[in-house]
Amino acid sequence: MHWRSKEILSRPEWSMIRSLYKSMGYSDQDLSRPLIGIFNSWNTVVPGHYNLRQVAEYVRQGIYQAGGTPVEFGGIGACDGVAEGHQGMKYILPTRDLIANDIEMMVQAHRFDAVVLLGSCDKIVPGMLMAAARLDIPAIVVVGGPMLGGCLFDGRAADITSLTEGLGMLRAGKIDEAAYARLEDCAGPTCGSCSFLGTANTMCCLAEALGMSLPGSATIPAVHADRLRAAQASGRRIVEMVHQGPSARQVLTQQAIENAVRVNSAIGGSTNAALHLPAIAYEADAELSMDLFEELSSSTPHVAKMNPAAAPNVPDFHAAGGVPAVMKAILPLLHGQALTVTGQSVAQNVAGAPEPEGSVIRPLDNPWRQQGGLAVLKGNLAPGTAVTKPAAIHPDMQVFRGRARCFDSEEAANRAILEGVVQAGDVVVVRYEGPKGGPGMREMYKAMKLLYGRGLALKTALITDGRFSGTNNGCFVGHISPEAAEGGPLAVVQGGDQITIDVPQRRLELHVPEAEIKRRLAAWKRPRPNITRGYLALYSRLAESAARGAIIPHKYED
Repeated sequence: MHWRSKEILSRPEWSMIRSLYKSMGYSDQDLSRPLIGIFNSWNTVVPGHYNLRQVAEYVRQGIYQAGGTPVEFGGIGACDGVAEGHQGMKYILPTRDLIANDIEMMVQAHRFDAVVLLGSCDKIVPGMLMAAARLDIPAIVVVGGPMLGGCLFDGRAADITSLTEGLGMLRAGKIDEAAYARLEDCAGPTCGSCSFLGTANTMCCLAEALGMSLPGSATIPAVHADRLRAAQASGRRIVEMVHQGPSARQVLTQQAIENAVRVNSAIGGSTNAALHLPAIAYEADAELSMDLFEELSSSTPHVAKMNPAAAPNVPDFHAAGGVPAVMKAILPLLHGQALTVTGQSVAQNVAGAPEPEGSVIRPLDNPWRQQGGLAVLKGNLAPGTAVTKPAAIHPDMQVFRGRARCFDSEEAANRAILEGVVQAGDVVVVRYEGPKGGPGMREMYKAMKLLYGRGLALKTALITDGRFSGTNNGCFVGHISPEAAEGGPLAVVQGGDQITIDVPQRRLELHVPEAEIKRRLAAWKRPRPNITRGYLALYSRLAESAARGAIIPHKYED
């Protein structure tokens, strides 16, 4: 394979660049090898990234062992957990595109021959995958791994989100302040991406399902020694890829995208996959409409069950065989011949994976549910599409009809829930939280957790043009498109209107005559944007609908 770095490192024409590298201690031997970029989103803000400095050192070792020269650079990585429930969440989804852009700029400006992408968390891993597809050079994803489960709380190992559930319990008088303080100390016992199957661990699993990570590496706990060995092996492999391929778009094919949708469904992954996989497909010149997403999801059984759908957490899933075991179980539904970063096919990679053990991973002919984790809804309240997660919805709540209680922001909804305004039988409507209206498409994570804590999880529903955390459960629908800020019907729902969520029939209906909906829309006026300067103001103008993955289009069209 062609070495891009040699274009700018040959003597005597490019001696100035060689001198710049030598000013940092690089030798002639270093500059004679392939230059491997390492994008490291390490920081001390995000628990899932706290160990990436050590992980990066093992990647560097592997690159040196295989005859390459590592060149490391940093990038942003924001924490959904720290940003939850306040204005900071507006900035989280938009970081995905900044990350993709930063990687593209650094790799292209410095003509690296390949890139190793280090991250663990929600928008960071998707941004890395988007960049890999855009660059189409050899690339491999290395993640930091999940944290271990915490102390026992509410019948299972605690995780970070237990604090929000506990807050609802505290306000409802179910636990006291001393118990709540103890929970704060023990819910997150180690660094790593949060121990449940939220968006972070979902996207790490899907990076592996796409063929962009070494088999079995997505779910190795952050504090396990295997995490470092996998990093070193990834460093060795990326150098081999410079010589032998494949490049990123040879892995990120239409078949790989479809495999990832099926794996997401099989593990009950986050609804945010319905944002990120279309965005990755866009960069990879593949197609992933919401109709295809629904077709693949609904025909893939749910074979691996973990928190938030069950007590086991992601380290338990890893012990049961992780992504390779799931892909082996559903192999008849996958494109087994799809190429991966190992140079082998999916079928070859998973041939030695363990058989389903039954308590976390079940066989294809005896799944937890016949239909998979996500569903795409349509109806007069979602003329485009909307997304929900049947795997996280109690069977009794798969069909729910209730009266609308409307809020024009997440904060207003959260206050109403905490103050007891929201009652059994309500459909909580949270609008103007979409990609344009938020702007930034915040997660309604906190509202769902507060409903759970107040004992309303099986008595209320929540719908929004925003999105949800992968750890949410209850009856919820997000990604409603068109969003309220674009004049979608969600903008004109009124308090007391009857709304039906019918997951089996894939419907989201407002029980108001069509003529009345049209009358209300004709009288509707677009509200003033919440943010009028800075990156979010630009994002609000450029971002596409959630139905298209909230992408920022950038391809030249004839």
